[in-house]
Amino acid sequence: MTMTVTKPKPTPPRHCHLPYFSTQNGHLQAGGKRIEQLAQQVGSTPFYAYESRLIKQRIQALRSELPKSIRLHYAVKANPMLALIQQLAPEVDGLDIASKGELALALQTGIDVRNISFTGPGKDASELQAAITADVTLNIESAAEMRHIAALAGNSKARPRVTLRVNPDFALKSSGMRMGGGSTPFGIDAEQIPALLKELATLNLEFIGFHIFAGSQNLQSNAIIEAQNATLQLAIQLSEYAPSSVQLLNMGGGFGIPYFPGENPLDISPIAKNLAQIAEQAQIALPEAKLALELGRYLVGEAGIYVCRVLDKKVSRGQTFLITDGGLHQHLAASGNFGQVIRKNYPVVIANKMSDEDTEMVNIVGRLCTPLDIVASKVALPRAEVGDLVVVLQSGAYGLSASPTAFLSHPLPEEILL
Repeated sequence: MTMTVTKPKPTPPRHCHLPYFSTQNGHLQAGGKRIEQLAQQVGSTPFYAYESRLIKQRIQALRSELPKSIRLHYAVKANPMLALIQQLAPEVDGLDIASKGELALALQTGIDVRNISFTGPGKDASELQAAITADVTLNIESAAEMRHIAALAGNSKARPRVTLRVNPDFALKSSGMRMGGGSTPFGIDAEQIPALLKELATLNLEFIGFHIFAGSQNLQSNAIIEAQNATLQLAIQLSEYAPSSVQLLNMGGGFGIPYFPGENPLDISPIAKNLAQIAEQAQIALPEAKLALELGRYLVGEAGIYVCRVLDKKVSRGQTFLITDGGLHQHLAASGNFGQVIRKNYPVVIANKMSDEDTEMVNIVGRLCTPLDIVASKVALPRAEVGDLVVVLQSGAYGLSASPTAFLSHPLPEEILL
């Protein structure tokens, strides 16, 4: 009896690169160039490439759905490449930062300082002073921080603009990462806010409003709608204790992008329709308030790729390994070591063999001395050889800056904006 074995065909998830990145004659392209050409242009691998056209398209598409009154803020932590931020800043209404380093980057964009907000727990004195001097808005994370800001402001005779970051009594369900609800280092528990607002009224601080961020990386429209509705109601309740009218309600983000098989892109339409209703309610209950969404990954995540090169190919006890010059030290998220409970592969392709049907099951790893250095495990891809280029898609957010680049002291990869 003869048995026919059918080789698995490469089937990159449909959301990976189309329509974001195109192929031509079996070669992946970015910015109108083959990846091999980009590698020659950069002069070495690994490298990150971000396509500004895709970022602008995402922002334009989002604005076409959302009510015009909803402001868009970019969370710089998602991707702090200066050239990217400078190009993105004119397309959004504000920048949200979380360190003195990000403050320096934001100030270089030329955006109005009143549209920069500084958040994050544990801001030290130098960061608080830098933010006060720059006249950006400070998101207060605790009672102690509020008093610290007031003391520093008193020394410099400034009157900082502040919002209170609220830890709500609800969470964003189905989130990749919870940022609120329950016990958390982020923000001030909602039940503590009234007393803190009473104290704030006695300090030389200009109250602006609230920052309520319940979670991130969510692909469920209903969950986001539920959290946004609850956010507005909480803000309305807390506004009764405020020393002045609410001028800004930062509703956080939570908009996710698909990474893994079976995940579908977030449906924005129902969220946008609900935000229109929220805006109407806010116009009555918080008439002076501007409503803002704080988005990072959703704006830039799908516009970026990470490119590395196959250095070696080996078989170990029946498994094939492609050893690349990339790895977790440069792309921690793709290795599964940045928040994944059960490791899943980021979408990965062989850039110069997109249409090849001769495939094999491989493990793609980096060159670090740890078994955690996995780029992709047990994935069916076109048969690759030494010198071929491996591309990790969905790499525009939380890539290089979220990785332990000093581990084993390899050179930093280049970043290019196309």
